[in-house]
Amino acid sequence: MTHPRLRAERSPQGFRRLLLACPERHNPLDAALARALRDAFAEDPWEPVVLGSTGRDVFCAGADMTIGEAERAEVSGLLYQCLEVMITRPGPVIAAVGGPAARFRWIGPPGRDLAVGAWVLPDLVGRGRAAELAMTGRWLDATEALALGLVNRVADEPLRAAEELAAELAAGSAGSLARIKMIAATGGLLDRLHAERRANQEAWAKALAAPPFPP
Repeated sequence: MTHPRLRAERSPQGFRRLLLACPERHNPLDAALARALRDAFAEDPWEPVVLGSTGRDVFCAGADMTIGEAERAEVSGLLYQCLEVMITRPGPVIAAVGGPAARFRWIGPPGRDLAVGAWVLPDLVGRGRAAELAMTGRWLDATEALALGLVNRVADEPLRAAEELAAELAAGSAGSLARIKMIAATGGLLDRLHAERRANQEAWAKALAAPPFPP
């Protein structure tokens, strides 16, 4: 599936770029774009993929806050599908998070009782710090994210650095990359992803059945 706000390009160095192409709005995700991303990751699964933005100073703000509640619930489900494809595809995925002061947090919209990030954070930062980040939804800057192991590298030009790494990986052994990814995903990672998706499906169903939440 193609989408006007997703640019897919194949590099002669053996990897693909998937570039979010609405930087003026911070690349918000609606259901159609989330579906296009999922399908794009599933295409040519052995190829390394670089996920970035056409705008140097922005990556992705998350779900589009201008769409309705039902579509935002659909976006949530599609993103979990997208994450599962990213984990299980044999080729690596490298995110180039641009911006002069890249920041991260794990939080859902207020009043929706969603769990965000609990499936993956324990493996990256340990259970205690994972619980803190997921429960508080506090912002982390790039320096702290690097220190905690949430990002692999901080670079002046993230997209270029990601493409250099993707080219290096594409020149290596695809079978070895696939086995490393498979081994790294063992130990319950997908089980936790599925558990968080189910919990958030229930939370969205409860929210959609309740009276309208005040803006």
